[in-house]
Amino acid sequence: MLHRPFFRWVLTLGVLLFGWSAYLYASYPETQQIDLTVIKEKTDGRCTVRWEDPYHDGGRRREAAYQCDPDRGGLLKPAHSILGTENGWETGFMFTEGQHKGDLEPSLDDRDPYALSDGLVLIGLALIAVGLVGGNIRSSVRLTGARPKTVARARKLYEAADQVAQDHAQARDAVRVAWNALRHEQTEAKLSGTPITRLIKGVAVGRAAQEVESAGARTARDVLDAGVLGLEHMGVDRRTAQRAHTAARRLADDIEAALSVRLDPAAGPHTTALLVALHVLLEAGAEAHQMARTGKELADELDRVLAEAAPASGYRSMLRAGREQRETARSAVTELRSLMALAEQEGLPARFAQTSVDLLRAPEDRNLGLSARVDFESRTSQYYGLLAQVVDSRGALADG
Repeated sequence: MLHRPFFRWVLTLGVLLFGWSAYLYASYPETQQIDLTVIKEKTDGRCTVRWEDPYHDGGRRREAAYQCDPDRGGLLKPAHSILGTENGWETGFMFTEGQHKGDLEPSLDDRDPYALSDGLVLIGLALIAVGLVGGNIRSSVRLTGARPKTVARARKLYEAADQVAQDHAQARDAVRVAWNALRHEQTEAKLSGTPITRLIKGVAVGRAAQEVESAGARTARDVLDAGVLGLEHMGVDRRTAQRAHTAARRLADDIEAALSVRLDPAAGPHTTALLVALHVLLEAGAEAHQMARTGKELADELDRVLAEAAPASGYRSMLRAGREQRETARSAVTELRSLMALAEQEGLPARFAQTSVDLLRAPEDRNLGLSARVDFESRTSQYYGLLAQVVDSRGALADG
């Protein structure tokens, strides 16, 4: 199997060779075409030529061996009459710069000055073509299975499924928050109504209670608020302070354990908030509970499959992924299609959206509070049953 960046390296090598060819071509000295006088010539084209060198000694004639074109016309060769002479004629190129300035450029038969450059160009272009074509073919193969739209649709379905589960959990949390606030309110009322004389018991109850009351703590709530150190700072003996605080703490725990709350629609804002929270869940019905559970299960499944299908979410990510990741992504896309088809068949997207709307009613809506109080009167048992189910009160509710 070819190494992953093989065609990239082929393309890079082709570009380097092409650049080297351009450098050689650009760095070759400039030349000028001139006329050469052929003094003598052999049948294979080897000849002796004369030319004017304007770059040395103010201009002089020079002679040198040269490879003439043996196939040129006979009138251009020596021993024939050309303008009354017996010399032949040829053209060549003379260097006009560099250390060989004024010298003849070697003939093409002796040494092609651009042969290396031309060869590098041909090899470089061939490598560039292989790199581009091979890389594009390989990229096309890698991109097979990239399905950005499918993955995007699956993410929307995941968001809807996850949202309905969160909305249902939030609606149930609203019930728990309102319930705890109501219990806390009633617990505080009982603590505030419990005098010190009922809190501290024993032989020395009169003296101890009088000492705590004289310090300014008259109820169990006052003792809990002050704490042991607070009572000491208020002038209560440490032992008495500890005794009073322990008794107050025990009383609070007993009240919490035995508290029985009866929902009275006219009792106050905490009761109204609890009735509204319960009303939202009751109005959403069993369908909301079912949709929340279905949404949670579907969201968990989609989350797993979407993680595997991540490379297929875009062409760039698919190109960067390894072979195993691409294969896993293709399988995951197939699984996503199946999950979405099943969800569409059961109409889950629309049902998720409607359930979320039902669960997101504004709790501060006055009309909703009025509806909850009226509805509570007509189906009280359902409110108590749902409350017990949500808060798991285990018998702490009063009969309605």
